[in-house]
Amino acid sequence: MRLSVLDQAPITKGNTAQKALKNAEELAVLADELGFYRMWMAEHHGTEAFASSAPEVTAAHLAAKTNKLRIGTGGVMMMHYSPLKLAEVFKTLSAFSPGRIDFGAGRAPGGDNYSIYALSEGRKPMIHNMYEKFDTALKLINDEVPEDSLYNKTAATPAQIVLPEAWLLGSSGNSALRAGRMGVGYSFAQFFNGEMTAEILDAYRYNFQPSAFMDKPEISVTYMVTTAETREEAEFEAGPQDIARLNLMRGRIGQALTPEEAQNYPLTEMDRMTIKENRKLHLVGDVKEIAQRLRDEQEHYGFDEAMICSIPHSQEKRLNVYRLLARELF
Repeated sequence: MRLSVLDQAPITKGNTAQKALKNAEELAVLADELGFYRMWMAEHHGTEAFASSAPEVTAAHLAAKTNKLRIGTGGVMMMHYSPLKLAEVFKTLSAFSPGRIDFGAGRAPGGDNYSIYALSEGRKPMIHNMYEKFDTALKLINDEVPEDSLYNKTAATPAQIVLPEAWLLGSSGNSALRAGRMGVGYSFAQFFNGEMTAEILDAYRYNFQPSAFMDKPEISVTYMVTTAETREEAEFEAGPQDIARLNLMRGRIGQALTPEEAQNYPLTEMDRMTIKENRKLHLVGDVKEIAQRLRDEQEHYGFDEAMICSIPHSQEKRLNVYRLLARELF
């Protein structure tokens, strides 16, 4: 099982956006040294909780700072961009770092309605054609002529570059089916809703058709993980994310608390029950326990890669999550 990193450039309480992006760089360098396979940057808009609003820009910086680690987006939010622009961006990235770039695309907005309309310059966002947009971008990246008349009269440059890997993000059977038919990787966001099933992953495998981007099916599953040497320490560090999830369910997205603040946060009995239920979205425990959980899930579902998103409050604690997982799983 390969291990990879998903980073959102979290801005934890008391820290700055600039520090969050430098933290992403530090994490990428460490992941490269430890032998992680790839690192993706997420895309978030209009929030004080995350600094990763331009993942393709951050990816260029991280690729220049690393040697072997694959770098990409998890994902770039397609609704905000032209397929031509998507193709040009990822072809340029791949020209600079051939064989190490991933075009990971998602259909979500990555922000609230204010952000969505600002990014579309006030026009009604086009949300009905995401799969078609992805297919057009793939054709342009591969120097093909798309069927869409808007895009079949121009080329995406630079041309004749090493193709990036292409991945479709999702958490539903429909996304899995489309990813398989397009011949791209499928990345399941288990930390998003915790509803992974064997049927969803099988739908991808059974419908996979080889393409210029991938000759066999590839599945990654993204987990939110908080781990440490002991369960007690892991529970302490997990508190801020437990509260952040509660607030997200109430429509509030803000900077994560410190562990001390989370420990003293007033919780109702219903809150405690919800946090317990949310542990299907957030794996918390000592490192041996978490490593075994990942092994068991990989054996049960047969995915190729576990992608780890971890947001302890301090950067050193966060880096240590990846050190510990590398120690147990490599």
